[in-house]
Amino acid sequence: MKVWFITGMSRGLGLSLAKAALGSGDKVVGTVRSNPPNLSAEADRLCILRADMSDPENAVRVVHDAFAAFGRLDVIVNNAGYGLLGAAETSTDAEMQHLFEVDVFAPIRITRTALAYMRRQGSGHVVNITSIAGRAPGPAIALYAAAKHALEGFSVSLAQEVAPLGIKVTAVAPGQFRTDFLDETSARLGNSGQDAYAETVGAALAGLRQVNHNQLGDPDRAAQVILDAIRSEDPPLHLLLGSDALRRAREKLDDLVREMAGWEARTVSTDHTAPE
Repeated sequence: MKVWFITGMSRGLGLSLAKAALGSGDKVVGTVRSNPPNLSAEADRLCILRADMSDPENAVRVVHDAFAAFGRLDVIVNNAGYGLLGAAETSTDAEMQHLFEVDVFAPIRITRTALAYMRRQGSGHVVNITSIAGRAPGPAIALYAAAKHALEGFSVSLAQEVAPLGIKVTAVAPGQFRTDFLDETSARLGNSGQDAYAETVGAALAGLRQVNHNQLGDPDRAAQVILDAIRSEDPPLHLLLGSDALRRAREKLDDLVREMAGWEARTVSTDHTAPE
């Protein structure tokens, strides 16, 4: 029986993960900002904590409270986050700061705090919910993509640091899933700069509005795949979820390979000349 700590458990993928973990017989500690979800589980297997991930002290305290609930932490899922949509040029410092507090700094703070417990256990699994936007971004999500790209980089480096300690890391990059992520309760719309960016930002925002609540991805199925990865003897460092995420990742890789090949001679020309 594993103990899961899931941030942002009130809805979406976080709620689906909590249901999947509880359904498999595990214990779950989850965070919510306000109203707790309606989950059917024995009181000795579920603990719900209130936390504001934009508050640094909250992000640290809640990890200690999670450990105190069941005496161990086997799986940390940094799931809480939101999207900031709009033109990069018109974003404000306040918008940028708040986004990174929730989507980047909080997961890092939570992970740093949890690692002390996992090191003592000699085991653990850190799961960071990133996004395909962090690997293959498009217009209208520049700041959100930057935040998720940062979490991807953190995950890859962290995995190498903690592997000898028996701790595993998985960066989960979902595509578009049928949740409320694009609703006003989750995503925030900055200044879209419609006049100057109508063909890029404006078109992208229109596309997102059209697909909202009609996305291909099923969060319950995604939760089951994450559960399978946690139980795997050889879990992936990078886990894509959704056929759209797979397509976008492959297209990005193809573009990168072509670009590297086109500039390969210039790239290697910057090395010092080897002594004869």
